[in-house]
Amino acid sequence: MRGQPRVRRNDWSAIEVPEPGAWEPRLSVSVVVPAYRAEALLPTVLAGLAGQTYPAHLLEVVVANDGPDDLALPEVRPERTRIVRVDSGWGRANACHTGALASDGDVLHWLDADMLVEREHVEAQLRWHHVVDHAVVLGHKWFVDPAPVLAAGPDAVRSAVADGSVARCFDGQPREGHDWVEQVYARTDDLRAAGPRALRTHVGATASLHRTLYDAAGGMDTSLVLGEDIDLGHRLAEAGAVFVPDRSARSWHLGPSHVMTQREDVNAHNDPYLADRVPDLRPKRRPGRLYSVPYLEVVLDTRGQPHDAVCTVVDAVLASTLADLSVVLLGDWDALTDDRRSPLADPLLDTRLVHASYVGDPRVRFLGSLPEGRCPAMFRMTLPDAGWAPRRPALAALLMHLERTHHGLRQVHCPGGPAGGTVIRVERTAAVSRARLVAEPGEDLDDVVDQLFGSWWLEAEDAGFQPVAEVRRPRLPGTAGPALDPAEAWDEPQPAVRPDPRPAPQPKPEQPTDRPSRLARAVRRLSR
Repeated sequence: MRGQPRVRRNDWSAIEVPEPGAWEPRLSVSVVVPAYRAEALLPTVLAGLAGQTYPAHLLEVVVANDGPDDLALPEVRPERTRIVRVDSGWGRANACHTGALASDGDVLHWLDADMLVEREHVEAQLRWHHVVDHAVVLGHKWFVDPAPVLAAGPDAVRSAVADGSVARCFDGQPREGHDWVEQVYARTDDLRAAGPRALRTHVGATASLHRTLYDAAGGMDTSLVLGEDIDLGHRLAEAGAVFVPDRSARSWHLGPSHVMTQREDVNAHNDPYLADRVPDLRPKRRPGRLYSVPYLEVVLDTRGQPHDAVCTVVDAVLASTLADLSVVLLGDWDALTDDRRSPLADPLLDTRLVHASYVGDPRVRFLGSLPEGRCPAMFRMTLPDAGWAPRRPALAALLMHLERTHHGLRQVHCPGGPAGGTVIRVERTAAVSRARLVAEPGEDLDDVVDQLFGSWWLEAEDAGFQPVAEVRRPRLPGTAGPALDPAEAWDEPQPAVRPDPRPAPQPKPEQPTDRPSRLARAVRRLSR
């Protein structure tokens, strides 16, 4: 969808949408309801959907039955409602994905089977999708006791939703908000200032997005039985999503959530799974560990590069204080065969030696070219050649600078060479994905990334990079020569101390002063 608003980071204020009731919908929507033993609440949920203001011919409801028993459709329901059976797998993610595959709407709208929505809930969310094809809209909800609406029955619920009076059913009842989500909203001006962190609020039971965005993100991870919303939120962000909390998309969660009743147990269960899949959850990752989805991918084209220079650069990357990374070495690896050759006069000697150096390292991949699509890591660093290597803290510091500024691009100028220098690029995957969604044909993508997220230039020395020729490989001291006594071998050999040729600094003469020292002033105050 070209010509749509350009949202800087996550400041969705740039998107202008009409008020509910003041526009003409054209997109179809599939409300997907994952249901597990939902017999008690499903009639109330469907009654709420039957009272929506969104045109009935554009709204379908797909109930994905994940329970052991058959579900029957109640009499009060939207016109286009059907049940699909989850034939393989189990869990909410699997049920949502099953329902999505069985549906045909332009927009997917997740709604749990314990959610009663108000009359403009679907319309409020859908208005955003008519303007922006990469919005993820988050509905607003309160947690309440379901007893009043269950006692009223589906007909009364539909009528109350349709005439806008359903909130009165809960008058006098205690109602709770999603506390930690509301705290994030309060700190970030309803996610306008959240930047790349907005994805962390992609939780709960009501949200909507374009089907194309869902497909681009890879869909639900059906292997997850909890925490699937955070995982999907991360991949939606990587695909370029803008997260919009719409408080006018009101709903009522009929009963407490699992997190509210078992927060510590839920978090303890989810942390290992989400830490492995979501690099954005940095505090949950452990130093020195490798994860399925790396935080940083470093790319170096080895073709035409001497193997010793390549190894110096790659070794420096792998020895970084930032261990949460992977390395992609581009080269003609398929040309390496076991045919007879001259070991030292091999025209592919540099390629062969680089391959032999890293074939056993699980963080290094050998590719002929980068695959199409977005980078699998949260950030990608592209090294133009094997001329400059990072010092140990450089990568961590560079990414922290990107994180703190919310920028999408960092370029590091490395001087020298016939062209006046080369450029190391660090790209935020989410920023590049968003830029590709909105860029006009022929428009420079770096300019769009700068407009959407911001960018910055650094000099190599300031960024912590040094010429490969200046890199000194560490050596292990004290292992050559005769065997040492075990007691002596325990102590690390100390390097010889060279005398400093500079003259020792002379102490400055004391200057008389009438002002009492800081210590004297403190003692005087305490003695009063």
